[in-house]
Amino acid sequence: MLVGVDFGRDPDFDDSLDELALLASTAGDEAVARVIARRKAPDAALFIGSGKADEIKALVLGHEAEAVLFDQALSPVQQRNLEVHLGVPVSDRTGLILEIFAQRARSHEGKLQVELAQLQYLATRLVRRWSHLERQRGGIGTRGGPGERQMELDRRMIEQRIKQLKIKLHKVERQRDTQRRARARGGSLRVSLVGYTNAGKSTLFNALTKAGSYAADQLFATLDTTTRGMYLGEGVPQLVLSDTVGFIRDLPHKLVDAFKATLQEASEAQLLLHVIDANSPKLHEQWAEVERVLEEIGVDETPQVVVFNKIDALPAHQQPRSALDWVERPNGTRVARVFVSAHSGEGLANLRQLLARAALDEPLIPDVPPPSAQPDLFAPPH
Repeated sequence: MLVGVDFGRDPDFDDSLDELALLASTAGDEAVARVIARRKAPDAALFIGSGKADEIKALVLGHEAEAVLFDQALSPVQQRNLEVHLGVPVSDRTGLILEIFAQRARSHEGKLQVELAQLQYLATRLVRRWSHLERQRGGIGTRGGPGERQMELDRRMIEQRIKQLKIKLHKVERQRDTQRRARARGGSLRVSLVGYTNAGKSTLFNALTKAGSYAADQLFATLDTTTRGMYLGEGVPQLVLSDTVGFIRDLPHKLVDAFKATLQEASEAQLLLHVIDANSPKLHEQWAEVERVLEEIGVDETPQVVVFNKIDALPAHQQPRSALDWVERPNGTRVARVFVSAHSGEGLANLRQLLARAALDEPLIPDVPPPSAQPDLFAPPH
């Protein structure tokens, strides 16, 4: 069962819960019902209040739901109280995203990053949720004073493992730094694909480089950074293209921290290809969220090309007026805008042309008239 709570403060509140349903599906769950609650503030004990909790409990029983997923972050106490009240496991958006990341991680680095994020999340949730967290007795046989709580043992083991993982990830970061410096010495332009999850970054990456990376119509289909050289023609320097993990609304800070080594590819890039799903009904919200994350990791001033993907899925009346033009980002800078379909190949020649200009250190803003005064369906959010 999916539950969203509208506190009236979030203009991007998803009252359809479509994204949460897609997250649940990606994790292997099936949504049997959706509930929207409206409150002025979260309830300290049950987040949604006892009355709404009783209503959800009845729905859980009626639909025979096996779990309840909240679209907002729950405190450890709220999660524990809700599980006791509802009688089924309860997870929040952060826990669900972590579960998906755990399923998707393939490389050694990715698995380390996911484990670190999961342990940091779990460390805050050792609040007597399990019956084995009872006080034990120390000493030999029946002698000796009271031992420490199993909960404290668990916390200590988690803290030790977190330290070990941070040391290992620090080594990974150093290795990546060495690889980046080697590429920089080679003089190749470093380009990174960024964008909202499921915008088609990996499909576009494969279309441009023939890399054969895993791509699927699902959230977080790939987590591991893939880097390939890209040939753009005679007389054009080769560039290095990297595919990075997708962003999502309310991306947990634990994940941003844990995936620092992966996101470092974007921070070291000399050009960002911001891939946007042109067919998404949440296009502007997703654009704004990616801009927010780019600012958070300190790359909002890096030169960009805005790539609207999946134009083959647009109906005729929504097709762009021009396949290549420029647009003004929310921060006021002008960037080239290109419309493509990574699936059909439409528009990729224009994108390759822009990348070739970047590799030759030529201006990227195309020599075309400014966007017309007519309403632009693909204008940036403000």
